[in-house]
Amino acid sequence: MQAIVRAFGILLMLTALAVTLTHAPDRSVDSLITRWAPPPSDFMYVKGQFVHFRDEGPKDDPVPLVLLHGTASSLHTWQGWVGDLHARKRVITFDLPGFGLTGPFGGDYPRDDYRADNLARFTLDFLDALHVNRFVIGGNSLGGEVAWRVATLAPARVDKLILVDATGYDFVPEHIPVGFQLARVPVLNRISEFLTPRSVVEQSVKDVYADPSRVTGALVDRYFEMLTREGNRRALNIRMQEIAADIAPERIATLHVPTLILWGAQDHLVPPVNAHHFQKDIAGSQLVIFPGLGHVPQEEDAQRSVVPVRAFLGLDAASSVPTVPAAHAASEPASGARPPAAASPAVRSTKDS
Repeated sequence: MQAIVRAFGILLMLTALAVTLTHAPDRSVDSLITRWAPPPSDFMYVKGQFVHFRDEGPKDDPVPLVLLHGTASSLHTWQGWVGDLHARKRVITFDLPGFGLTGPFGGDYPRDDYRADNLARFTLDFLDALHVNRFVIGGNSLGGEVAWRVATLAPARVDKLILVDATGYDFVPEHIPVGFQLARVPVLNRISEFLTPRSVVEQSVKDVYADPSRVTGALVDRYFEMLTREGNRRALNIRMQEIAADIAPERIATLHVPTLILWGAQDHLVPPVNAHHFQKDIAGSQLVIFPGLGHVPQEEDAQRSVVPVRAFLGLDAASSVPTVPAAHAASEPASGARPPAAASPAVRSTKDS
């Protein structure tokens, strides 16, 4: 009996230690701004929804490029592309509701509903608030799905479409990031809203890279801190429960817009066969597959993956999408960014716009 009591006591001690080591309390958005929202980051309200965004490049560009990140990511995933393009192209990036510094749905939007059409309608509202009527829109993973749904909801406003390892069809992943697996399991997903080991986040990021050695400590910091922004873990759990029913592939074939499809050949989450589904269903679309890259090519190797984008946008001398050159070193994510001019950047209100 004493042995059982001792074993139970040891178990309690180990449990307490595990809780102490993995407890990750929600972070307020104010506590994250200094590192993750330096200029040109900005904030505003759209119909009562707080939004973190960046609007870079020539403001007189009549057809800006809008880029949407994927699940559990943030606008930072595009900084390599933006750095390459913003001298010649206006580029707008923002954190979708439920992710990044934007945080969970609020204001006039339905709570606890992160289906792709709701995110697409929010995207249109956000662009209305910026007085952007016509645009090129692109996205990675969930962001790619939101992008093509925007094109089905408002076809007259979309000039071109860029899909980067986008979702939209049924698929069987070769490997699901461990963080996504936890978010899909009842009870465990609720626990994960409070106990989030940084090691789980690190492994989840490595799972979507073809070359895990490219995953730096700064990159893991960013994903971990964006995940622990208050409300985001709950939003992720809700989104993961919605995925199976949130599918509308029949709408993809209705698209009639110039489309560039980019895919990592070693995407083990959304397999490259889906790239061919998009190419088949979207008439006249162009497909580029990157050897040696995974689910987030814009992040894993921004220098290589942006090459066909420049051609597609007409920013290079060549008018056709070029053959992609051999891989270059991946761009290092920014870390320890300088603080903004003020502790809290000005927040624009467009609730009444």
